[in-house]
Amino acid sequence: MTIDAGLNWAGNHRYTAGRLAAPTTIGELRAEVTAADHARAIGSRHSFNALCDTEGTLISTASLPGDILIDEATMRVHVPAGVRYGELSRRLEAEGFALPAMASLPHISVGGAIATGTHGSGDAAQSLAATVSGLELMTADGDLRRLVRGDDDFAGAVVSLGALGIVTRVTLDLEPTYQVEQRVYEGVPVDVALENLDAITSGATSVSLFTTWKNPDVIDQVWHKRRPDRDADAPATVFGAVPASGPRHPVPGNPAFACTTQLGEPGAWLDRLPHFRLDHTPSSGTEIQSEYLVPRRHAVDALRAIRSLAGRIAPLLQVAEVRTVAADDLWLSPASGEDVVALHFTWHPRTTEVLALLPTLEAALEPFEARPHWGKVSTIGADRYAELYPRLPDFRDLVDRFDPHGVFHNAQLRATVLP
Repeated sequence: MTIDAGLNWAGNHRYTAGRLAAPTTIGELRAEVTAADHARAIGSRHSFNALCDTEGTLISTASLPGDILIDEATMRVHVPAGVRYGELSRRLEAEGFALPAMASLPHISVGGAIATGTHGSGDAAQSLAATVSGLELMTADGDLRRLVRGDDDFAGAVVSLGALGIVTRVTLDLEPTYQVEQRVYEGVPVDVALENLDAITSGATSVSLFTTWKNPDVIDQVWHKRRPDRDADAPATVFGAVPASGPRHPVPGNPAFACTTQLGEPGAWLDRLPHFRLDHTPSSGTEIQSEYLVPRRHAVDALRAIRSLAGRIAPLLQVAEVRTVAADDLWLSPASGEDVVALHFTWHPRTTEVLALLPTLEAALEPFEARPHWGKVSTIGADRYAELYPRLPDFRDLVDRFDPHGVFHNAQLRATVLP
């Protein structure tokens, strides 16, 4: 992707950092970190808020050294944090391996995705961070620290929001390669979808529901990503939704050339689990994104609350997506402790109007324990985060130990988890 040096990929945030560094060795990284009063890591720039920003030095992880090393005996892979999932998945597929899940975009970096609890979709699919079994990071004093699953600090250090240091390498769990078939079904009544939500989301390994809310009575599309080795045969219809007659983009009317192959044609996991292809600009480009993850027990009521606001949401919305994510034990994961349903909004780039609407949307979702995605736009404040994350005090203690001088603090962290 071609990205303006001062902008995130969607163009809705301009970085305020004084400089951008792109170290190519661990020694260069150490020099940048130890010389900076303030610093933050930046990956593929897919954050929609100021989480990656700093008043000091932005440090790109894209050129940090390190090979992709597959360990067949342990079924794990060791990767540089700056590698993009699409590039990693190609290497894994060539060697006969796969990841358990993929996000909708393969363009995002491993380090950035796990630091924010980014996820794919599926009743049994945990977040990308849950596949991490080890990570190496450089702290503000230039030391490299290694944490592995089972260490006391590990569950707090994976979804770290970049607050502990610069992650340099990550170890991920693997499984043997597998095939996926993708189909899109169109037009399920909202009332039917809500009454049968569990049955719909369990219908394939990965299921996404898309709607523009222009018609509050209809879910426009249901995307099925089916594993032939595990899932039941593809259904003829999905609770009234019928198979699409051709490839579809999640945003109705947009051309589907950037989307991964549909119509039930089987292909490798990396070419079907993401919604978008690595060799095309992801999603629609110029946009704003928000996402809220609610415990699965609240999902239907939360969707009803959103539906009640459809008249206010639809004029600002490109598309909304509903996905499921399995629980994990990571302290700041939006799926920590409980299975969740992710309620995603891709907005038109009308920042003032979106920011004016979000408090109303967030108030409607507040009774349902909605946790905002760390890398997307929200107006929820620090007091609410303290209620949503029981391990937040432990995380603050962890940050104090790893970064006692606040080198990796920034305005976004101070407004949310480190007041």
